[in-house]
Amino acid sequence: MKKLALLGLVAVSGLAAANTPLPDFSPVAQGQHVVINIPQMRLFLYENGRLKNAYPVAVGKNRTRTPLGNYQIGSKAYNPTWTIPASIRRERAASGLPDIASIPPGPSNPLGPVFVRLGPPRLGLGIHGTNAPASVPGIRSHGCVRMHSNNALQFARSVHTGANAAVIYQLASLNADANNNLWLAAYSDPYQQRNLNTAALRQSITAWAQAKGLTANESRINAALRSRNGRPVCITCRPGQTKVQGQLQSLAWQDGSGELSRPQAVEIQAPQQPDEILPEGSAVEALTDGAGSTETPIPASNPAPRRRSTAAEPRERPLPATPVQPQDIPLSDTLL
Repeated sequence: MKKLALLGLVAVSGLAAANTPLPDFSPVAQGQHVVINIPQMRLFLYENGRLKNAYPVAVGKNRTRTPLGNYQIGSKAYNPTWTIPASIRRERAASGLPDIASIPPGPSNPLGPVFVRLGPPRLGLGIHGTNAPASVPGIRSHGCVRMHSNNALQFARSVHTGANAAVIYQLASLNADANNNLWLAAYSDPYQQRNLNTAALRQSITAWAQAKGLTANESRINAALRSRNGRPVCITCRPGQTKVQGQLQSLAWQDGSGELSRPQAVEIQAPQQPDEILPEGSAVEALTDGAGSTETPIPASNPAPRRRSTAAEPRERPLPATPVQPQDIPLSDTLL
């Protein structure tokens, strides 16, 4: 007989990222769920249906997009060697840079101190640190997800191999604070998807405001949607109220219901699998040819998470690093 687990509302656990707007997403109620919202340039780590932490990230450029979809967190490599994919080697050659096959661990490695595999190795995707901290947040990678290195280490130590992960594309966040006031944040459209359903957004705002006896300020709504600067604006607060009260909770605004988002009920799963940690210094190829540039359809809402299949994905193996001289290492911000 199947058992279901359903926990409370999607909210912030403790004080972690209390004022970060949350996307309209229903994480699994049991276990971990990593969610990356491309326009927001944020990564969210949920645990048992509650937000554990949120981090700024850099994601793929328009021509080398971070592909949307559902994934699993894979292996982890600390102090990795970066095996440069052929596609990036060709870019380097076209720019007149030396043709090198890999970059060893160290301060010049664009992967930083840790690389966490996102999806199967054949995709070449990962979440990693960086040697260019000023590039985070941003829309500037070859498809991988960059974090500040200290955040990447914290994330790697917190997330488990086999955890669910989703890359989504939402151009707005609608949240409620502890006083039931609504906070709206709108984001720029780096992949030019134009998929913001303003009718559903306004319907959700109206439904929430009516249910809570509040009045939504139309001029603030319009200003937030025009500016798309990512800053949360209180659209139901009285004049002078400029601070979020308590913790933010996301609204399921994409369906127009104006109700709080809830975790997904899931079947009780087998015990958590052991973390797959590669030997220190292992070589990882981040982005094989074509990865990160696939034109992926934007789903209307977040699909159900896929569970790990019984067929094991091929494991990454340590590879010998090609010696690199310091003068051969490019100034990064063009890498990954």
